[in-house]
Amino acid sequence: MKKIILLIISLLGLNIMSFSQNETNPEKILDEVSKKIKTYSTIKIKFINGFENKKDKINESKEGTLYLKGEMYKLEFKGQSVMSDNKTVWTLIDDANEVQINNVITDEDAINPANIFNLYKKGYKSKFIKDELKAGVTYHIIDLVPIKGKSHYKVRVMVDKNKKHITECIVYEKNGNMFTFKIKELTPNVTLENNFFTFNKSKYPNIEVIDLR
Repeated sequence: MKKIILLIISLLGLNIMSFSQNETNPEKILDEVSKKIKTYSTIKIKFINGFENKKDKINESKEGTLYLKGEMYKLEFKGQSVMSDNKTVWTLIDDANEVQINNVITDEDAINPANIFNLYKKGYKSKFIKDELKAGVTYHIIDLVPIKGKSHYKVRVMVDKNKKHITECIVYEKNGNMFTFKIKELTPNVTLENNFFTFNKSKYPNIEVIDLR
């Protein structure tokens, strides 16, 4: 599940190859999204992550919060959090009272919340689907299709036309699974110290440390 969440988040700044130069150019729309997001020094995002499989009659969702500052990030769910200072990744699991430590993956194709506004430059083609009006707000609907083989065949992105923010992403997997990432609230320029993105063992005196580096 976490891998899918990071995939969806990584698409929030997508600027991809377009199938055609439509009157509404998906590449231009997503460029504007990325440009605006990059003006923020930090970002706090409250979101809902959903999972659905109609065949197996599964429909689940949970809420989370993502914090971003440059290449650093912190992802929080109930019972679990993941943080990184761009060198190390700490995964805290409350139920197990443990923290797993890994190095940041440096592969250029690696997906993590910190590269959400850079990953968009490659890997997908885009197609403008339509404009949709909901509750007085106009949204651009754009489909993203991976150039190389992946477990998913399409990502549908919804962009608030006026705010130039992505509000929802839906990942369609080949096995019938559907993952949704819906932004409830995006707050820019919140105060976040660098140590917010690192694990402080003194706050967890009895926690088990599993170093996987």
